[in-house]
Amino acid sequence: MRISTRSRYGTRMMLDIALHSSKGPVRIQDVAERQGLSIKYLEKLIRLLKDAGFITSKRGPKGGHLPAKPLDEITVGGVVRALEGDILLVQCSEDDSCCINEPMCLTRLVWKSAANAMIEKLESITFAELVSQMEDMNKELIPDLLANLSDGHCDTARHMANSYRHP
Repeated sequence: MRISTRSRYGTRMMLDIALHSSKGPVRIQDVAERQGLSIKYLEKLIRLLKDAGFITSKRGPKGGHLPAKPLDEITVGGVVRALEGDILLVQCSEDDSCCINEPMCLTRLVWKSAANAMIEKLESITFAELVSQMEDMNKELIPDLLANLSDGHCDTARHMANSYRHP
């Protein structure tokens, strides 16, 4: 199973907002630039996260987006569910009537168990933890990474390292 682009980008956007919201509302244009993502696509995702209660928005010249709850109450699993709906590995996990083999199918139990394990893991990861891990990375890894990048090479890596710096 693959996590969709919607979930990957939405999780990156949520983390970016979490990292940069200490200075006030975060503009979607700034997130798009730091993450190298389309503004239009992020606008679609922000609406879903806002509807799910993870993001609050402020209009006006100093407007932007902020986490709607404390970061220790927002999980990666919650964000993924808000963006994807149910997380299923196979259709028969939810709909018993989709397969004639359902009454005797042991692999269905395997897929249900695997999906439940993934959901449980994603629900255990909060954005507060991710922000803390990012702060640790900033202290330990990014200075070394930037020092070891030769000029003219790895501009993308340099840009990404700088964009993830916690303010």
